[in-house]
Amino acid sequence: MSIDVAVVGSCNLDLVVNVDAIPLVGQTVLGGDLSQIPGGKGANQAVATSRLGHSSAFIGRIGDDDNGKFLKQCLQEDNVDTSFLFETEDVPSGIAMIAVQADGDNSIVVSPGANARLTPEDVENIPFLDTATVVLTQSEIPIETVVATGRSASGTFVWNPAPAPEEIVPLELLDVVDVLVPNQTELSLLAGTGPIDSVDKAISAAQMLPCASVVVTLGADGAVVIANNDVMHVPAPIVTPVDTTGAGDAFCAALAGGLSQGKDLIASVEEAVRVGAATTLVAGAQSSLPTPQQVAERLEGG
Repeated sequence: MSIDVAVVGSCNLDLVVNVDAIPLVGQTVLGGDLSQIPGGKGANQAVATSRLGHSSAFIGRIGDDDNGKFLKQCLQEDNVDTSFLFETEDVPSGIAMIAVQADGDNSIVVSPGANARLTPEDVENIPFLDTATVVLTQSEIPIETVVATGRSASGTFVWNPAPAPEEIVPLELLDVVDVLVPNQTELSLLAGTGPIDSVDKAISAAQMLPCASVVVTLGADGAVVIANNDVMHVPAPIVTPVDTTGAGDAFCAALAGGLSQGKDLIASVEEAVRVGAATTLVAGAQSSLPTPQQVAERLEGG
């Protein structure tokens, strides 16, 4: 079966609390009521891809618990194929604890649970990886499984190295990546540079990597594309964010979706910055992921 975008990655239950300010080390703060929302970078990207009008499949692991059943149901309700969402016995589903402060910025702690049990053997014989136009993955699953995903992908392989890998990234992974999509922090760790706080520094760091194309997300400043020695800065729409939690996942989904439809990289990134910006105008992770109509409505209204 052919599909536009196959997403290999994490599936979490997000536990979200709004706070006036994210607590410092050793500090306790009072927050608002707890919200329980389906999330995980992989699941978010699969749902976002589907809502943007592309056929989407999700490959990952959940626990044999109520949270896992809920997460699978949410994916299916968004028309994401879950044929290869594996249930893991005696292991809890992944959990993300998210504090969102008043300006929309957030702090996240993830307990991977079943996500950490997704193995290279799980992904090596998935038919979607052979037939999908684009294969998209992240770093909330074991790095060796990311490598196996890249090897198995017949279409364009997009890696969003989020969260920033703590271990050394195998060179073979960077060699098989067609499009790398890091933010500034992730790029600095991959390239071994100091903090990246400007477009020029992002370009210099990206050019140090062996990937065919690099798209660096810059938050409110949009993104910069480095491909075939060509460089282009793509600005983002000006918005006042409510919650940035799902913006990076929406960006990646829109980018992958555009590539799956035959758009070139620049055109795909131009749409991705619009989708990412629109996502920040609604609270939550999956709840904020927009349809094309909602992208237009939110940006026109905001």
